[in-house]
Order: sequence, then structure tokens, then C-alpha cells
Amino acid sequence: METWWTKKDASAEGQPRLRAVAYYRHSAEIGQENSVEIQQDNVRAFAGKHGIEIIQEFADRGKSGLNAEGRPAFNEMLEWVKTRTDFGFVFVLDVSRWGRFQDTDLSAHYESVCTQHGKQVVYTNIGFTRDEDRLINQLRKNIDRYQSAETSRTLSKKVFEGAAKVAHQGYRPGGPPPYAFHRLMLDENKEPDRILQPGQRKAIQNGRVVLVPGEAGQVDVVQEIFVLFVEKGFDERQIAGHLNAKGTPSPGGVRWSESCVRHILTNQQYAGAVVYNRTTQRLKTKRRVNPPEQWIITPHSYDPIISAELWEGAQAILAGRKRRYTRDHMLQRLTALYEKYNVVTSSLIRFDEDSPSPATVAAKFGGLTGAFQAMFGDVLKRVRNDVFEAISQEARLVDEHDDFIVINQEFTVLIQPSVPMPDGYGAFWSFRPDQRSVVDITLGVPLSNGGEYEILGYLALPRLMVPQRWVRLSASSNARIELQGYNGLDLIRDLLK
Repeated sequence: METWWTKKDASAEGQPRLRAVAYYRHSAEIGQENSVEIQQDNVRAFAGKHGIEIIQEFADRGKSGLNAEGRPAFNEMLEWVKTRTDFGFVFVLDVSRWGRFQDTDLSAHYESVCTQHGKQVVYTNIGFTRDEDRLINQLRKNIDRYQSAETSRTLSKKVFEGAAKVAHQGYRPGGPPPYAFHRLMLDENKEPDRILQPGQRKAIQNGRVVLVPGEAGQVDVVQEIFVLFVEKGFDERQIAGHLNAKGTPSPGGVRWSESCVRHILTNQQYAGAVVYNRTTQRLKTKRRVNPPEQWIITPHSYDPIISAELWEGAQAILAGRKRRYTRDHMLQRLTALYEKYNVVTSSLIRFDEDSPSPATVAAKFGGLTGAFQAMFGDVLKRVRNDVFEAISQEARLVDEHDDFIVINQEFTVLIQPSVPMPDGYGAFWSFRPDQRSVVDITLGVPLSNGGEYEILGYLALPRLMVPQRWVRLSASSNARIELQGYNGLDLIRDLLK
């Protein structure tokens, strides 16, 4: 006969004392291995074995585990962890399903978030951690985290190598087609199969994809862009304006811009070449542009939209434009203007067809005055060395450090020669006092012109006394010359006493 104290509580039958949620993740590139359904079977069996009820399941299908941002189910699960108190465990099949974080500390961080909110993350392939096994299980988890991250790195490397091989063979490695192209899928025999629609992937494992000319109207637009640029002399801004005036839709369906036109003019795919690895964005890192020597280019891979002559002509124009913006080219043009007009002004630069804009020159050299001084780089270097030798004769010890000198290990001097810059009917010398704390004195050295470049004197500009960015010395600068001008190196001699 059953007594009251041995009777089972009917209301408690079948009601587990403990509750949990479960998280599953399946990455699309892994195939069926560890699919969500397989994970569910294993996790549910584990929960049943331990008498724990799973009250909610979260699944990210086809999601990378490299970060948490692209996994909506993972983030929803974390919200449950932070806001609900009706469960105590988070079940996951293994560490790799939790995530393949490249920073393994991130994996531990999200576990810590669960712990802080009273939830224990349990990897069912490891099981519950006994106190005596806590250290060894922690070590195992750290190893699993590293292996999960390494698996992603290895897979990423294999994917890149496979895509690079495909590109070298003249086929398209992947991605949507450029403007005015369609993707044509080839079967195992490399025979045309069908045109792939936007979002479609090739269905044949050993098939390949090549580009073919797309909509006739778009092909005409690309050809017109190259003709206008190469044969008509239009620049990108003028081409964009021309297309917008005709109401021609851009690749994005909006108005054409200079950058959009330039992108087409620099895209060798329009000349029939496969171009791969121009940019890199692996393992969810920030996209970066690779240097041209790392690009994989396979020419003559498919029918081009524009001729080789048009492509080469466009690249020659762009290369010539790049040369205009190099420091050496700018100095050559400035020197040519100076030799012709005996002066360099913004107006002369603006109307010189081979020069960039005055603003570009000023940005490159820190102003037009700086550009003028840079024209005499060899002269300034020679004079700087002469002054250094003269100071070395006066001082016990002179050391060169970066672009300034240290005298007797007591004070520092920056030697700054200056060639007179024509200004109307006169000229002026420009100096830029160095404001770095390691430079005590900027020693201005005005030079004569006429091809002699003799030292006319010295101008002492102590950092603590001259806060100006630029100092101009001219015939009207009598006060400046009286206060800070020297015929020789008397200032240095006085400081050495």
C-alpha cells in the first residue's frame, strides 16, 4: 500500500527541473556536414539524456561564424540571455558552431556575457564541466577556438587559390558581372549552357563562367565613353554631363558621375581580360585595394566590348595625367615657367596645359612659395652643407640628427637657405620657422640670385620668439633685419661662449 510520502507528484511528472536554449549555425560552404538538422539531433539527445528542457532554438543558416554582426539568430539568442531568467543553459554542439572568430578572445567574450547573466554555455560534444575537470576543459576550449579560427583561415586560402587558378585559366572566379556584361555558364565540355540571371550561381560543379556582351544599349554606352575620352578629348566630368543630358541611366540607375565614368575607363574587363584580386576582403576584414602587381590579369579571355586600340589609348591618357601630378613633373613645369617669364604665379600655372591646378601644386609643396624653393633643391642642399661645415669650424662638437644639427649637445639649429622669390618689381625671401620642440633655432640663410646664390647673411628665428608659420624678408624688413639679422655666424659664436 502506497503512503502519502511515497506518492509521486503527478503535476511534476514530465516537467524537467532545468531549462535551456539551443543555438545552431551552418555555414553554406561546408555542405551538409554539421547541418542544422544534424546539430539539432545531437543537442536534443544530450538535453533529453540530462532531463533538460529546450525552450527555444536559434539557428543561423548559411551564415559565417567569423563575427557576430551577420548572425541575427546569434544576436537574438544573446538578447534572451540578457533579458530572460527562465533558463540557465545555452546548448551548442561544439566551439566551431559558436563561431570561428579570428580573435579567439571574442569567442570567450560572448561566453563571458552569458556567464555574467547567469547562463552557462555548454558544448554538448564536451558535456558539463565537473569542478575537477574545469582546467582541462578550459584548455580544450581554447584549443578548439584556435582550431576553429585556423579552419576558416585555411578554407579562405583554399578558396582564394581556387579562384586564382580559375582566373588564370581565363574564366570568371565569381561575383556579379560588370555593367554591359552577362555571365555565360559553360558545361563540363566548356560548351555554352545558359545565361545566368542576377543572383544565380552555376549549377554544374565542373562548369565555368565567362563574360559575354550584355544589353546592346549598355554596350553602346561603354563604347561611346571610350570614344569620347580617347578620340574626342572629353574628360570624365564632360562625359558624365553628356550622358546625363541624354538621359542615359548609369550602372546604378541614377545620374552618371566622374568616378563612375573613370571606373569604366580603368576596367580592363571591357577589353576582354579576366581581372581578379584588385581588392581583398577576407575573413570579414575591411576591404582594401591591392597594388597592381598583385592583380591577376588574363587577357583575351572572351569577346571584348571595346577594341585593344581604344583601351590602350585610354590608359595612355590616364598614365600621362598621373605624371602631371608627380613631384618631379610639377617642378619641371615650374622651372620651365620661371625660365620663360622670370616669375612663377598662380595665373601662369593655371594657363599652362601641362601643369595641374595651382591648388594641387600648393597642396603638394605646402604653398606656392614652398614650390618655388623646391625648384632650387640642389642649390639649397649645397648651401646647407656649406653652413654646416662653417658651424663645425666654430663648435667643439656638431652632430647631424634628422634634418637639424645638435651643437655641443647644448642646443639645436635647423639650417634653412632661401632663394629670393620674384614679387612684382622686387623679391622676397621666405622662411618657415620650425615649431618642433626639438628645434631651438631656425637659421634662415638668404641667398642672392642671378645664378650665383651667394650667402647674403643669416636670420636667427628662435622657436620661442617667432610663432609665425612663415617669415618674409624683403627690402622693407629693416626692423626684422636689425633685430634678428647677422652678417656672419656671430649668433652661434655667442651661444658657444
